[in-house]
Amino acid sequence: MAMKTNWKAIALVGVLSSATTIAGFKLLDSDGERDVILKESSTETLPRFTSTGLPAGTPGDFTYAAEVATPTVVHIKSSMTRQTARGGQQQLPDFFRDFFGDDMRAQPRGPQRGQEASGSGVIISADGYIVTNNHVVEGADQLEVTLYNKSKITAKVVGTDPSTDIAVIKVERKDLPAVVFGNSDALKVGEWVVAVGNPFNLESTVTAGIVSAKGRGLGIISQEYARKFGASGDFEGDSPLEAFIQTDAVVNPGNSGGALVNLRGELVGINTAIASPTGSFAGYAFAVPAGIVKKVSSDIIKYGAVQRGYLGIALDDLDSRKAEEYGVKVSEGVYVREFTDNSAAKAAGIAKGDVIVKVDGLPIGSIPQLQQAIGLHRPGDKVAVTVNRNGQERDLTVTLRNRTGGSDVIRREESASTLSSLGARFGNLNDQEKQRLSRYSVPGGVKVTGIEGGKLARAGVEEGFIITKVNGKAVRSVKELDQALAGKTDTMVQFEGFYIDAPRDVFTFGFRL
Repeated sequence: MAMKTNWKAIALVGVLSSATTIAGFKLLDSDGERDVILKESSTETLPRFTSTGLPAGTPGDFTYAAEVATPTVVHIKSSMTRQTARGGQQQLPDFFRDFFGDDMRAQPRGPQRGQEASGSGVIISADGYIVTNNHVVEGADQLEVTLYNKSKITAKVVGTDPSTDIAVIKVERKDLPAVVFGNSDALKVGEWVVAVGNPFNLESTVTAGIVSAKGRGLGIISQEYARKFGASGDFEGDSPLEAFIQTDAVVNPGNSGGALVNLRGELVGINTAIASPTGSFAGYAFAVPAGIVKKVSSDIIKYGAVQRGYLGIALDDLDSRKAEEYGVKVSEGVYVREFTDNSAAKAAGIAKGDVIVKVDGLPIGSIPQLQQAIGLHRPGDKVAVTVNRNGQERDLTVTLRNRTGGSDVIRREESASTLSSLGARFGNLNDQEKQRLSRYSVPGGVKVTGIEGGKLARAGVEEGFIITKVNGKAVRSVKELDQALAGKTDTMVQFEGFYIDAPRDVFTFGFRL
């Protein structure tokens, strides 16, 4: 029976309140001082037998996977004290309220409200990098990680990517057990998988199931992303990357950010969402594929921001009805409706009305599949794109560009002094955002791309807020914001701005730096 989408909740999972020889790959830490080692699976054989006497990886025997994966999964508790700049107390998105109800663990403290959130995370390097879901740590003032041996450590947010709901945090500890990354592309529908989480701080919980489907696009990240950033979803760059692995392994609140592993104990996904009429597991769980997790986490560690390549097109899924409507010769693939400015696809010779049917030789049958295939690349990478044009296939080579139409790596722009004290990450507006704001006679601004806890979080500022003025003076870039705040330590500073989805609602707030 097909999954019904009119259930009470399709929700991100969260709750308020090795003997294998592996091959590793190195990437520089964002401070450039040392290498970070992430482990990848190799072709080496597993131990011949498990403690049960069965060959390791035997279908139906989950002991090896559990023994290998459970030490790498941690419990994460995040604490936050927030007001919203929109007025009143912070409210959860509708799908969170459907999942949790209105009774949340929150204690009022004067004009603000204290909240706690908890979830799971997976250790990805021996020196303390941990991957989890963005919604587990979003807006946190403090993070506490409980390891498999029950020791508790304070953690800090390294970076987040709301477009995939992935975040990386770090603890200052050495020689930690790190998960081995598996090949999520090689997963087969019907293959056994094991979900490992650390919910409610009750130590590791292990459940098993099979892969029910791949490349699922649920729209849940898109819904929250659009709410914060005003993204229309019309263009590729507006659309978060959703290509979930669907499994029937039991996943419940608190498992968010935990590991989905194969029978070799290799990470194939990060558990993120469930579909449920009650808020409890009812047969459908969804995980971000390990290929995306590895790409996003390594970008965050190395560059401080995700380097996502774009074709620069407006997309539409095809079926027989739309194929007839558009007058194309195929009914499966992704239809090219329009191009962005400085589109990489247009520059490579792709035309309006083309149907993208393959990327690097792999069949493309839906937007999530296309987004995953392209999203695993960085700006400047070349990909082979096969399009169907008037019934004939053509192979084109596209050099991917960044979201602003360039091919350079975009590093996180930040100052080690004043800007960092705000507890947020900032970015310049792209051309589309500038054009959109020009309709309201707004010359520019600085976008808050991430909240990591601090002064802006306590003022109620959320991701997506556009800072337009500091002490009455217009700021139009991160550099100008840094200059406006220079020398203002221990003085009162007033900010003015709005959210891009409601540019007429201007907010003014201030605090002492």
